[in-house]
Amino acid sequence: MKYTPVKESVITSDNLVLHYLVREPKIKSSKTKAIVLLHGVGSDEQDLFSLADHLPADFIVISARGPFSVGPERFAWYNVDFSTGKPLINAAQELSSREVIREFLAQIKQKYSLQEVYLGGFSQGAIMSYSIGLTHPKEVDGVIAFSGRVLENIQSIVTKNEELHRLKVFVAHGVQDGTLPVHYARQAKAFLQNLGVALTYHEYNMGHQINSGVLMDLEAWLKGE
Repeated sequence: MKYTPVKESVITSDNLVLHYLVREPKIKSSKTKAIVLLHGVGSDEQDLFSLADHLPADFIVISARGPFSVGPERFAWYNVDFSTGKPLINAAQELSSREVIREFLAQIKQKYSLQEVYLGGFSQGAIMSYSIGLTHPKEVDGVIAFSGRVLENIQSIVTKNEELHRLKVFVAHGVQDGTLPVHYARQAKAFLQNLGVALTYHEYNMGHQINSGVLMDLEAWLKGE
């Protein structure tokens, strides 16, 4: 499948590098905090934005659109081929999206005066969140990974350091996941534990999805419970 950049999504009306949706916080808090959500392949910014009402009311919720088109109103962060039974990624596109997301994070931090940022996503969005959090841990306070994996090229370049020790990571994965089987989550768990990140890890009796149990556990984690 050919992926083509979506020119109209590169620059939005407020001059940010990604098109996005935002929910302002419903209640004030001592810190200006945000959750930035990245969708999976073939979806768009509307998908995870539907989770906003299930997230803590004192957070800004931002849901971004991937820069590559896979069809009408369907987007991605990079091309991936499952034809061999193992996901093979377009590494150049993944790196390009990683840099665009980092620029987007810098832009929204300035625009919304953010003091705390959690980057998370579903499937490919989780993969991107892992990649940015592990390679640039200073740029986010936490990573939220729904049904994702840590790419091999990221594992090969990340080593233990003090910046990673302050990174908080929430992992949720279904034991019945047929798209990215649970062994990817278990591999990520071992890798993250070795790095010394503050890891919260959950497996659920579900497939490649996000259910109410995931959202309840995520909310408790974000509230520090």
